[in-house]
Amino acid sequence: MTPETLSTAKKEYEYGWHSDHRYKFKAPPGLREDLIMDISRRKEEPEWMLEKRLEGFRVFMEKPMPTWGGNLSEIDFNEIIYYLQPDYKKDESQSWDDIPEDLKETFERIGIPEAERKFLAGVSNQFDSESVYSKLKDAWQGKGVLFFDMDTGLKKHPDIVKKYFGTLIPPSDNKFAALNTAVWSGGSFIYVPPGVKVGLPLQAYFRINAENAGQFERTLIIVDEGAEVHYIEGCTSPSYSTNALHSAVVELVAHENATLRYTTLQNWYSSVYNLVTKRAKAEKNARVEWIDYNGGSRLTMKYPSVYLTGEGAHGEIVSIATAQEGQHQDTGGKAIHAAPNTTSKITSKSISFDGGRTSYRGLVKVYPGMENCKSKIQCDALMMGPRAQTDTYPYMEIEEDSAQIEHEATVSKIGEEQLFYLRSRGLTEDQAASMIVHGFLDEFERTLPMEYAVEFNRLVDLQMEGSVG
Repeated sequence: MTPETLSTAKKEYEYGWHSDHRYKFKAPPGLREDLIMDISRRKEEPEWMLEKRLEGFRVFMEKPMPTWGGNLSEIDFNEIIYYLQPDYKKDESQSWDDIPEDLKETFERIGIPEAERKFLAGVSNQFDSESVYSKLKDAWQGKGVLFFDMDTGLKKHPDIVKKYFGTLIPPSDNKFAALNTAVWSGGSFIYVPPGVKVGLPLQAYFRINAENAGQFERTLIIVDEGAEVHYIEGCTSPSYSTNALHSAVVELVAHENATLRYTTLQNWYSSVYNLVTKRAKAEKNARVEWIDYNGGSRLTMKYPSVYLTGEGAHGEIVSIATAQEGQHQDTGGKAIHAAPNTTSKITSKSISFDGGRTSYRGLVKVYPGMENCKSKIQCDALMMGPRAQTDTYPYMEIEEDSAQIEHEATVSKIGEEQLFYLRSRGLTEDQAASMIVHGFLDEFERTLPMEYAVEFNRLVDLQMEGSVG
Protein backbone atom coordinates (compact mmCIF):
# COMPACT_ATOMS: atom_id res chain seq x y z
CA MET A 1 0.00 0.00 0.00
CA THR A 2 1.46 3.34 -1.03
CA PRO A 3 1.80 6.30 1.38
CA GLU A 4 -0.75 8.17 -0.74
CA THR A 5 -3.27 5.35 -0.34
CA LEU A 6 -2.69 5.20 3.40
CA SER A 7 -3.11 8.94 3.67
CA THR A 8 -6.43 8.81 1.84
CA ALA A 9 -7.62 5.87 3.95
CA LYS A 10 -6.76 7.74 7.15
CA LYS A 11 -9.00 10.62 6.15
CA GLU A 12 -11.92 8.29 5.49
CA TYR A 13 -11.52 5.87 8.40
CA GLU A 14 -13.87 6.84 11.22
CA TYR A 15 -12.22 4.91 14.04
CA GLY A 16 -8.61 5.93 13.31
CA TRP A 17 -7.93 7.75 16.61
CA HIS A 18 -6.07 6.04 19.44
CA SER A 19 -5.87 6.36 23.21
CA ASP A 20 -2.61 7.43 24.91
CA HIS A 21 -3.04 4.66 27.45
CA ARG A 22 -0.14 3.79 29.78
CA TYR A 23 0.13 0.02 29.98
CA LYS A 24 0.82 -2.00 33.10
CA PHE A 25 2.94 -4.35 30.99
CA LYS A 26 4.01 -4.10 27.36
CA ALA A 27 6.04 -6.97 25.99
CA PRO A 28 8.99 -6.16 23.73
CA PRO A 29 8.47 -7.03 20.07
CA GLY A 30 9.10 -10.60 18.99
CA LEU A 31 7.93 -14.09 19.91
CA ARG A 32 9.94 -16.17 22.38
CA GLU A 33 9.26 -19.16 24.60
CA ASP A 34 10.01 -17.17 27.76
CA LEU A 35 7.38 -14.58 26.75
CA ILE A 36 4.76 -17.33 26.43
CA MET A 37 5.65 -18.64 29.87
CA ASP A 38 5.48 -15.10 31.24
CA ILE A 39 2.00 -14.53 29.76
CA SER A 40 0.75 -17.74 31.36
CA ARG A 41 2.34 -16.83 34.69
CA ARG A 42 0.82 -13.33 34.69
CA LYS A 43 -2.60 -14.84 34.01
CA GLU A 44 -2.12 -17.47 36.75
CA GLU A 45 -3.15 -20.26 34.41
CA PRO A 46 -3.22 -24.00 35.17
CA GLU A 47 -0.28 -26.09 34.01
CA TRP A 48 -2.28 -27.76 31.24
CA MET A 49 -2.92 -24.41 29.56
CA LEU A 50 0.79 -23.55 29.63
CA GLU A 51 1.48 -26.91 27.98
CA LYS A 52 -1.03 -26.08 25.23
CA ARG A 53 0.61 -22.68 24.72
CA LEU A 54 4.06 -24.21 24.39
CA GLU A 55 2.71 -26.82 21.96
CA GLY A 56 1.26 -23.97 19.88
CA PHE A 57 4.62 -22.18 19.92
CA ARG A 58 6.47 -25.29 18.71
CA VAL A 59 3.96 -25.87 15.89
CA PHE A 60 4.10 -22.20 14.86
CA MET A 61 7.90 -22.26 14.63
CA GLU A 62 7.84 -25.46 12.54
CA LYS A 63 5.05 -24.64 10.09
CA PRO A 64 5.92 -22.63 6.96
CA MET A 65 3.97 -19.54 5.95
CA PRO A 66 0.95 -20.29 3.74
CA THR A 67 1.68 -19.72 0.06
CA TRP A 68 -1.97 -19.61 -1.06
CA GLY A 69 -4.54 -16.87 -0.50
CA GLY A 70 -3.33 -13.33 0.05
CA ASN A 71 0.16 -11.85 0.13
CA LEU A 72 1.68 -12.44 3.58
CA SER A 73 5.25 -11.52 2.67
CA GLU A 74 5.29 -8.22 4.54
CA ILE A 75 4.37 -9.65 7.96
CA ASP A 76 7.41 -9.39 10.24
CA PHE A 77 6.76 -11.52 13.32
CA ASN A 78 9.81 -10.00 15.05
CA GLU A 79 8.25 -6.52 14.96
CA ILE A 80 4.91 -7.47 16.50
CA ILE A 81 4.05 -6.85 20.17
CA TYR A 82 2.27 -10.01 21.33
CA TYR A 83 0.97 -8.95 24.72
CA LEU A 84 -0.14 -5.61 26.16
CA GLN A 85 -1.74 -5.49 29.58
CA PRO A 86 -3.85 -2.36 30.25
CA ASP A 87 -3.18 -0.60 33.53
CA TYR A 88 -6.51 -1.65 34.96
CA LYS A 89 -7.77 -4.62 36.95
CA LYS A 90 -11.23 -5.66 35.86
CA ASP A 91 -13.71 -6.41 38.64
CA GLU A 92 -17.09 -7.91 37.80
CA SER A 93 -18.76 -5.94 40.60
CA GLN A 94 -17.72 -2.64 39.06
CA SER A 95 -19.96 -0.55 36.87
CA TRP A 96 -19.15 1.19 33.60
CA ASP A 97 -18.45 4.41 35.51
CA ASP A 98 -15.61 2.72 37.43
CA ILE A 99 -13.48 2.18 34.33
CA PRO A 100 -10.48 4.56 33.88
CA GLU A 101 -11.39 7.60 31.81
CA ASP A 102 -9.16 6.87 28.79
CA LEU A 103 -10.50 3.33 28.41
CA LYS A 104 -14.06 4.46 28.96
CA GLU A 105 -13.72 7.24 26.40
CA THR A 106 -12.55 4.76 23.76
CA PHE A 107 -15.69 2.65 24.04
CA GLU A 108 -17.98 5.63 24.65
CA ARG A 109 -16.92 6.98 21.25
CA ILE A 110 -17.76 3.64 19.66
CA GLY A 111 -21.18 3.63 21.33
CA ILE A 112 -20.89 0.50 23.49
CA PRO A 113 -22.61 1.73 26.71
CA GLU A 114 -25.62 2.99 24.79
CA ALA A 115 -25.86 -0.29 22.90
CA GLU A 116 -25.70 -2.23 26.17
CA ARG A 117 -28.56 -0.25 27.70
CA LYS A 118 -30.81 -0.48 24.68
CA PHE A 119 -30.65 -3.89 23.11
CA LEU A 120 -28.00 -6.25 24.46
CA ALA A 121 -28.31 -9.09 26.95
CA GLY A 122 -24.60 -8.75 27.73
CA VAL A 123 -21.44 -7.04 26.52
CA SER A 124 -17.67 -7.58 26.72
CA ASN A 125 -15.03 -5.06 25.60
CA GLN A 126 -11.42 -5.93 24.83
CA PHE A 127 -8.64 -3.30 24.66
CA ASP A 128 -5.50 -4.71 22.99
CA SER A 129 -4.72 -7.98 24.84
CA GLU A 130 -7.20 -7.86 27.73
CA SER A 131 -10.90 -7.53 28.40
CA VAL A 132 -11.56 -4.32 30.37
CA TYR A 133 -15.30 -4.66 30.93
CA SER A 134 -17.91 -7.40 30.77
CA LYS A 135 -21.49 -7.57 32.00
CA LEU A 136 -24.42 -9.96 31.68
CA LYS A 137 -27.93 -8.88 32.58
CA ASP A 138 -29.37 -10.42 35.74
CA ALA A 139 -32.22 -12.12 33.90
CA TRP A 140 -29.81 -14.37 32.01
CA GLN A 141 -27.48 -14.91 34.94
CA GLY A 142 -30.48 -16.27 36.84
CA LYS A 143 -31.04 -18.85 34.10
CA GLY A 144 -27.48 -20.12 34.33
CA VAL A 145 -26.03 -18.41 31.25
CA LEU A 146 -22.27 -17.90 31.51
CA PHE A 147 -20.73 -14.95 29.65
CA PHE A 148 -17.19 -13.92 30.53
CA ASP A 149 -14.04 -12.91 28.81
CA MET A 150 -12.04 -16.05 28.05
CA ASP A 151 -9.46 -15.48 30.81
CA THR A 152 -12.18 -15.22 33.44
CA GLY A 153 -13.95 -18.23 31.94
CA LEU A 154 -10.77 -20.27 32.35
CA LYS A 155 -10.43 -19.21 36.01
CA LYS A 156 -14.07 -19.81 36.95
CA HIS A 157 -14.91 -22.81 34.78
CA PRO A 158 -11.64 -24.61 33.98
CA ASP A 159 -13.35 -27.98 33.50
CA ILE A 160 -15.60 -26.66 30.71
CA VAL A 161 -12.75 -24.85 28.99
CA LYS A 162 -10.46 -27.88 29.23
CA LYS A 163 -13.17 -30.13 27.76
CA TYR A 164 -13.65 -28.02 24.60
CA PHE A 165 -10.53 -25.86 24.12
CA GLY A 166 -8.69 -26.79 20.94
CA THR A 167 -11.00 -29.71 20.09
CA LEU A 168 -12.27 -28.12 16.87
CA ILE A 169 -9.13 -26.11 16.04
CA PRO A 170 -5.96 -27.76 17.35
CA PRO A 171 -2.61 -25.94 17.07
CA SER A 172 -1.65 -28.24 14.19
CA ASP A 173 -4.53 -26.92 12.06
CA ASN A 174 -2.57 -24.02 10.57
CA LYS A 175 0.29 -21.64 11.37
CA PHE A 176 -1.92 -18.84 12.67
CA ALA A 177 -4.08 -21.13 14.80
CA ALA A 178 -0.81 -22.30 16.36
CA LEU A 179 0.24 -18.69 16.97
CA ASN A 180 -3.09 -17.94 18.64
CA THR A 181 -2.79 -21.02 20.86
CA ALA A 182 0.64 -19.81 21.98
CA VAL A 183 -0.21 -16.18 22.81
CA TRP A 184 -4.02 -16.01 23.08
CA SER A 185 -5.46 -13.41 25.42
CA GLY A 186 -9.03 -12.26 25.93
CA GLY A 187 -11.92 -13.26 23.72
CA SER A 188 -15.33 -14.54 24.86
CA PHE A 189 -16.45 -17.57 26.83
CA ILE A 190 -20.17 -18.40 26.65
CA TYR A 191 -22.14 -21.36 27.92
CA VAL A 192 -25.93 -21.53 27.50
CA PRO A 193 -27.66 -24.26 29.58
CA PRO A 194 -30.15 -26.75 28.09
CA GLY A 195 -33.42 -25.20 26.93
CA VAL A 196 -32.43 -21.57 27.64
CA LYS A 197 -33.19 -19.19 24.79
CA VAL A 198 -31.28 -15.91 25.15
CA GLY A 199 -33.72 -13.46 23.59
CA LEU A 200 -31.28 -10.58 23.08
CA PRO A 201 -27.82 -10.63 21.49
CA LEU A 202 -24.60 -10.93 23.44
CA GLN A 203 -21.88 -8.67 22.09
CA ALA A 204 -18.10 -8.39 22.27
CA TYR A 205 -16.07 -5.49 20.92
CA PHE A 206 -12.37 -5.83 20.05
CA ARG A 207 -10.16 -2.76 19.79
CA ILE A 208 -6.49 -2.72 18.79
CA ASN A 209 -5.01 0.49 20.23
CA ALA A 210 -1.21 0.28 20.24
CA GLU A 211 1.05 0.56 17.20
CA ASN A 212 2.66 -2.68 15.90
CA ALA A 213 0.27 -4.60 18.15
CA GLY A 214 -1.13 -8.04 17.65
CA GLN A 215 -4.49 -9.12 19.00
CA PHE A 216 -5.08 -12.82 19.56
CA GLU A 217 -8.43 -13.32 21.24
CA ARG A 218 -9.80 -16.82 21.77
CA THR A 219 -13.56 -17.37 21.73
CA LEU A 220 -15.38 -20.50 22.90
CA ILE A 221 -19.19 -20.76 22.77
CA ILE A 222 -21.12 -23.85 23.90
CA VAL A 223 -24.88 -23.99 23.40
CA ASP A 224 -26.41 -26.97 25.16
CA GLU A 225 -29.40 -29.07 24.07
CA GLY A 226 -32.36 -27.06 22.83
CA ALA A 227 -30.79 -23.70 23.76
CA GLU A 228 -30.39 -20.61 21.56
CA VAL A 229 -28.05 -17.62 21.45
CA HIS A 230 -27.01 -14.85 19.06
CA TYR A 231 -23.48 -13.49 19.51
CA ILE A 232 -22.25 -10.33 17.75
CA GLU A 233 -18.69 -9.03 17.57
CA GLY A 234 -17.28 -5.77 16.24
CA CYS A 235 -13.66 -4.82 15.51
CA THR A 236 -11.78 -1.54 14.89
CA SER A 237 -8.24 -0.16 15.19
CA PRO A 238 -6.38 3.19 14.95
CA SER A 239 -4.86 4.62 11.77
CA TYR A 240 -1.20 3.60 11.82
CA SER A 241 1.13 3.33 8.83
CA THR A 242 2.83 0.25 10.32
CA ASN A 243 1.28 -3.20 10.06
CA ALA A 244 -0.75 -4.83 12.83
CA LEU A 245 -1.86 -8.43 13.15
CA HIS A 246 -5.21 -9.80 14.25
CA SER A 247 -5.24 -13.60 14.50
CA ALA A 248 -8.24 -14.95 16.40
CA VAL A 249 -9.51 -18.49 16.91
CA VAL A 250 -13.24 -19.16 17.39
CA GLU A 251 -14.74 -22.52 18.35
CA LEU A 252 -18.52 -23.05 18.48
CA VAL A 253 -20.34 -26.14 19.72
CA ALA A 254 -24.09 -26.49 19.12
CA HIS A 255 -25.44 -29.55 20.89
CA GLU A 256 -28.60 -31.42 19.88
CA ASN A 257 -31.50 -29.15 18.79
CA ALA A 258 -29.50 -26.01 19.64
CA THR A 259 -29.39 -22.80 17.57
CA LEU A 260 -26.32 -20.60 17.42
CA ARG A 261 -25.86 -17.48 15.31
CA TYR A 262 -22.50 -15.71 15.18
CA THR A 263 -22.41 -12.26 13.55
CA THR A 264 -19.23 -10.30 12.76
CA LEU A 265 -19.03 -6.65 11.68
CA GLN A 266 -15.33 -6.16 10.99
CA ASN A 267 -13.92 -2.74 10.16
CA TRP A 268 -10.19 -2.88 10.89
CA TYR A 269 -7.98 -0.11 9.58
CA SER A 270 -6.21 -0.76 6.26
CA SER A 271 -2.86 -1.67 7.84
CA VAL A 272 -4.21 -4.70 9.75
CA TYR A 273 -3.64 -8.29 8.63
CA ASN A 274 -6.82 -10.12 9.67
CA LEU A 275 -6.03 -13.85 9.69
CA VAL A 276 -8.73 -15.75 11.54
CA THR A 277 -9.75 -19.39 12.01
CA LYS A 278 -13.43 -20.00 12.85
CA ARG A 279 -15.04 -23.43 13.13
CA ALA A 280 -18.32 -24.81 14.46
CA LYS A 281 -19.75 -28.23 15.20
CA ALA A 282 -23.49 -28.86 14.80
CA GLU A 283 -24.85 -32.00 16.42
CA LYS A 284 -28.21 -33.73 15.76
CA ASN A 285 -30.87 -31.27 14.48
CA ALA A 286 -28.71 -28.31 15.56
CA ARG A 287 -28.45 -25.11 13.53
CA VAL A 288 -25.35 -22.94 13.20
CA GLU A 289 -25.29 -19.66 11.27
CA TRP A 290 -22.24 -17.55 10.49
CA ILE A 291 -23.11 -13.98 9.42
CA ASP A 292 -19.82 -12.38 8.43
CA TYR A 293 -19.03 -8.89 7.12
CA ASN A 294 -15.47 -7.89 6.28
CA GLY A 295 -15.05 -4.26 5.27
CA GLY A 296 -11.62 -3.29 6.57
CA SER A 297 -8.04 -4.55 6.93
CA ARG A 298 -5.20 -4.74 4.43
CA LEU A 299 -5.74 -8.48 3.99
CA THR A 300 -8.43 -10.71 5.42
CA MET A 301 -8.21 -14.49 5.17
CA LYS A 302 -11.28 -15.95 6.88
CA TYR A 303 -13.44 -18.97 6.03
CA PRO A 304 -15.98 -19.80 8.77
CA SER A 305 -16.81 -23.49 8.68
CA VAL A 306 -19.51 -25.81 10.00
CA TYR A 307 -18.94 -29.48 10.69
CA LEU A 308 -22.34 -31.18 10.50
CA THR A 309 -21.79 -34.15 12.79
CA GLY A 310 -25.38 -35.02 13.72
CA GLU A 311 -28.26 -36.18 11.56
CA GLY A 312 -30.57 -33.34 10.56
CA ALA A 313 -28.04 -30.61 11.35
CA HIS A 314 -28.03 -27.41 9.30
CA GLY A 315 -25.22 -24.97 8.65
CA GLU A 316 -25.54 -21.58 6.99
CA ILE A 317 -22.81 -19.09 6.09
CA VAL A 318 -23.42 -15.60 4.76
CA SER A 319 -20.09 -14.02 3.83
CA ILE A 320 -19.97 -10.37 2.78
CA ALA A 321 -16.81 -8.52 1.74
CA THR A 322 -16.06 -5.03 0.45
CA ALA A 323 -12.55 -4.04 -0.67
CA GLN A 324 -11.23 -0.55 -1.33
CA GLU A 325 -7.99 0.30 -3.12
CA GLY A 326 -5.06 -1.63 -1.64
CA GLN A 327 -7.29 -4.09 0.21
CA HIS A 328 -7.73 -7.81 -0.42
CA GLN A 329 -10.64 -9.68 1.14
CA ASP A 330 -10.06 -13.43 0.73
CA THR A 331 -13.17 -14.86 2.37
CA GLY A 332 -15.79 -17.56 2.05
CA GLY A 333 -16.99 -20.58 4.00
CA LYS A 334 -16.83 -24.34 4.45
CA ALA A 335 -19.54 -26.93 5.07
CA ILE A 336 -18.48 -30.46 6.03
CA HIS A 337 -21.25 -33.07 5.90
CA ALA A 338 -20.23 -35.82 8.32
CA ALA A 339 -23.75 -37.12 9.04
CA PRO A 340 -26.73 -38.12 6.85
CA ASN A 341 -29.70 -35.88 6.10
CA THR A 342 -27.72 -32.71 6.75
CA THR A 343 -28.12 -29.42 4.87
CA SER A 344 -25.95 -26.40 4.26
CA LYS A 345 -26.07 -23.09 2.45
CA ILE A 346 -23.18 -20.77 1.62
CA THR A 347 -23.95 -17.29 0.31
CA SER A 348 -21.08 -15.04 -0.70
CA LYS A 349 -21.53 -11.40 -1.73
CA SER A 350 -18.53 -9.24 -2.52
CA ILE A 351 -17.92 -5.74 -3.82
CA SER A 352 -14.51 -4.67 -5.08
CA PHE A 353 -14.13 -0.93 -5.53
CA ASP A 354 -11.58 0.54 -7.93
CA GLY A 355 -8.18 -0.94 -6.98
CA GLY A 356 -9.62 -3.43 -4.48
CA ARG A 357 -9.70 -7.22 -4.69
CA THR A 358 -12.17 -9.77 -3.35
CA SER A 359 -11.84 -13.56 -3.48
CA TYR A 360 -14.31 -16.28 -2.63
CA ARG A 361 -12.69 -19.46 -1.30
CA GLY A 362 -15.03 -22.21 -0.16
CA LEU A 363 -15.35 -25.93 0.41
CA VAL A 364 -18.28 -28.35 0.50
CA LYS A 365 -17.40 -31.89 1.50
CA VAL A 366 -19.73 -34.88 1.81
CA TYR A 367 -18.27 -38.05 3.29
CA PRO A 368 -19.14 -41.45 1.82
CA GLY A 369 -22.25 -43.06 3.27
CA MET A 370 -23.72 -39.72 4.40
CA GLU A 371 -26.98 -40.08 2.49
CA ASN A 372 -29.43 -37.35 1.45
CA CYS A 373 -27.17 -34.37 2.11
CA LYS A 374 -28.01 -31.08 0.42
CA SER A 375 -25.91 -28.00 -0.12
CA LYS A 376 -26.39 -24.77 -2.05
CA ILE A 377 -23.59 -22.31 -2.84
CA GLN A 378 -24.31 -18.87 -4.26
CA CYS A 379 -21.41 -16.52 -5.10
CA ASP A 380 -22.16 -13.03 -6.42
CA ALA A 381 -19.49 -10.42 -7.08
CA LEU A 382 -19.94 -6.76 -7.98
CA MET A 383 -17.07 -4.72 -9.42
CA MET A 384 -16.93 -0.92 -9.36
CA GLY A 385 -14.16 0.62 -11.44
CA PRO A 386 -11.76 -0.57 -14.15
CA ARG A 387 -9.10 -1.79 -11.65
CA ALA A 388 -11.46 -3.81 -9.45
CA GLN A 389 -10.62 -7.52 -9.16
CA THR A 390 -12.57 -10.57 -8.08
CA ASP A 391 -11.74 -14.30 -7.97
CA THR A 392 -13.65 -17.48 -7.14
CA TYR A 393 -12.07 -20.69 -5.82
CA PRO A 394 -14.84 -23.21 -5.11
CA TYR A 395 -13.81 -26.67 -3.91
CA MET A 396 -16.21 -29.62 -3.79
CA GLU A 397 -15.38 -33.07 -2.49
CA ILE A 398 -18.53 -35.13 -2.93
CA GLU A 399 -18.07 -38.80 -2.04
CA GLU A 400 -21.74 -39.78 -1.80
CA ASP A 401 -23.96 -40.33 -4.88
CA SER A 402 -27.20 -39.30 -3.15
CA ALA A 403 -25.91 -35.80 -2.34
CA GLN A 404 -27.66 -32.83 -3.97
CA ILE A 405 -25.28 -29.95 -4.61
CA GLU A 406 -26.11 -26.62 -6.29
CA HIS A 407 -23.57 -23.98 -7.21
CA GLU A 408 -24.29 -20.63 -8.84
CA ALA A 409 -21.96 -17.71 -9.44
CA THR A 410 -22.32 -14.27 -11.02
CA VAL A 411 -19.94 -11.39 -11.67
CA SER A 412 -21.30 -8.00 -12.66
CA LYS A 413 -20.40 -4.34 -12.90
CA ILE A 414 -22.43 -1.25 -12.18
CA GLY A 415 -23.29 -0.13 -15.68
CA GLU A 416 -23.67 3.34 -17.09
CA GLU A 417 -27.23 2.52 -18.15
CA GLN A 418 -28.24 1.67 -14.56
CA LEU A 419 -26.69 4.86 -13.22
CA PHE A 420 -28.24 6.95 -16.02
CA TYR A 421 -31.70 5.54 -15.32
CA LEU A 422 -31.54 6.32 -11.60
CA ARG A 423 -30.03 9.76 -12.20
CA SER A 424 -32.86 10.53 -14.58
CA ARG A 425 -35.16 9.96 -11.58
CA GLY A 426 -33.46 12.76 -9.64
CA LEU A 427 -30.68 10.88 -7.82
CA THR A 428 -27.06 11.95 -7.81
CA GLU A 429 -24.48 9.50 -9.15
CA ASP A 430 -23.37 8.64 -5.60
CA GLN A 431 -26.96 8.10 -4.46
CA ALA A 432 -27.66 5.90 -7.48
CA ALA A 433 -24.59 3.75 -6.88
CA SER A 434 -25.45 3.48 -3.18
CA MET A 435 -28.95 2.26 -4.01
CA ILE A 436 -27.56 -0.44 -6.33
CA VAL A 437 -24.98 -1.57 -3.77
CA HIS A 438 -27.46 -1.78 -0.88
CA GLY A 439 -29.86 -3.72 -3.08
CA PHE A 440 -27.03 -6.13 -3.87
CA LEU A 441 -26.36 -6.60 -0.14
CA ASP A 442 -29.99 -6.74 0.94
CA GLU A 443 -29.87 -10.46 1.85
CA PHE A 444 -27.16 -9.74 4.43
CA GLU A 445 -28.82 -6.61 5.82
CA ARG A 446 -32.01 -8.55 6.52
CA THR A 447 -30.13 -10.96 8.81
CA LEU A 448 -29.14 -8.16 11.23
CA PRO A 449 -31.06 -6.62 14.12
CA MET A 450 -32.26 -3.14 13.18
CA GLU A 451 -29.57 -1.24 15.08
CA TYR A 452 -26.79 -3.26 13.47
CA ALA A 453 -28.32 -2.98 10.01
CA VAL A 454 -28.12 0.81 10.36
CA GLU A 455 -24.45 0.55 11.39
CA PHE A 456 -23.73 -1.82 8.50
CA ASN A 457 -25.31 0.57 6.00
CA ARG A 458 -23.16 3.37 7.36
CA LEU A 459 -19.97 1.30 7.05
CA VAL A 460 -20.77 0.43 3.44
CA ASP A 461 -21.48 4.08 2.62
CA LEU A 462 -18.10 5.04 4.12
CA GLN A 463 -16.42 2.41 1.93
CA MET A 464 -18.12 3.86 -1.13
CA GLU A 465 -16.98 7.45 -0.60
CA GLY A 466 -14.88 8.51 -3.56
CA SER A 467 -15.37 5.22 -5.41
CA VAL A 468 -17.90 6.51 -7.94
CA GLY A 469 -17.27 9.07 -10.63
